[in-house]
Amino acid sequence: MSRAAGRRRAGAPPTPAAGTLLTSAPAESAVVDEPDASDAAEPRPARRTWEDRVTAFGESRAPVAAWFVLVAAGLAALVCAMVPVGPHWLGGAGSVVVVAAYSWALAARTGGRPVVFGTLAVAIGVAALLVDEDALRTGAAVTTAAVAAVLGVMATVPAVTYWRAARECVLAVAIAAVGALATLGFEPTITVTRFEYATFGLSMIGAFAVVYRLGAGLHGLGRRGVVIVVVGGVLLTATLLYAELLRRYGTPELVSTLLDAVGWSRRELGAFPRPIVSVLGVPALAYGCHMRARRRQGWWICAFGAAATSAVANSLANPAIERSESVLSVVYGLVVGLVIGFVVIRLDLLLTGETRGSRGRRSRAAEQASALRPEPARGKALL
Repeated sequence: MSRAAGRRRAGAPPTPAAGTLLTSAPAESAVVDEPDASDAAEPRPARRTWEDRVTAFGESRAPVAAWFVLVAAGLAALVCAMVPVGPHWLGGAGSVVVVAAYSWALAARTGGRPVVFGTLAVAIGVAALLVDEDALRTGAAVTTAAVAAVLGVMATVPAVTYWRAARECVLAVAIAAVGALATLGFEPTITVTRFEYATFGLSMIGAFAVVYRLGAGLHGLGRRGVVIVVVGGVLLTATLLYAELLRRYGTPELVSTLLDAVGWSRRELGAFPRPIVSVLGVPALAYGCHMRARRRQGWWICAFGAAATSAVANSLANPAIERSESVLSVVYGLVVGLVIGFVVIRLDLLLTGETRGSRGRRSRAAEQASALRPEPARGKALL
């Protein structure tokens, strides 16, 4: 056998054996395409139900923004009615919008049903305007003043410092002042004394009913809370009955001196602050907000702040007093009350707080740093 027969060129395929069927190999190997993950169809998101949409809307900032828009629109309508500018029904419409927004906010803040109470407020307000009976208009006005007074107290938040407490007092008075305009928009037919006592009584009952739940009932008062509530009750009684007490037990010289002081203030300053605002309501609200940052009993003190907000809410109802004098009386009462509140807060910190027996910025800073009692934000439910 020749040696050349067994040789083959390098790189050439071997000669197949006889009878073997040859198939032509492809020039290029076939490429198998694997499915790409990006080409796969993405799963469709599940459709949200209307309950999910309502919940998402409630957790956003849209309801708060809508609430401010409603209050601003109602306030604008009330101001136009006072000027007067526009149709005659603007005052009533503004009152309905404000009381509906306030009822909604109060229900949401206290853990109630805002839709139910907001709708009920609209129904009552519209019925009072359409029927146009004095009793219905007066009842709607009383309800509006009471809702505004309680909301002014419930809208506050704990205040670590005095200046924050003062800010909360200003906010509460501003809320009650808008409620005063809404109260006037219903054009009630009133006896001034009865109207003031009715709004005051409903406001105090509403505030203490909510605070009873927020303060964990009477057993949450403690010894210190009991003392504070008793002192507040005595001040409340004294401020309500001060005129009668002066008439019965005051000497003629003392009564004459006080009347001269009131007359001088009204002539020279334009108004005289209402004692229930400056002596009890504003100081209690400032001290209560300050204590709420430290102790739960602060809510019981804040409840006495309804005495101030209710007085502001019914301040425009007396036709014998000019509106400018009513506004100045509220401002003077707020200023005097904040001064008294500052003194009360400083005395409380010096006698019972962590700064007891010490003075200086470091001790105040240490006390403020330790005031970390949690509480829901202003736009959240308290309960």
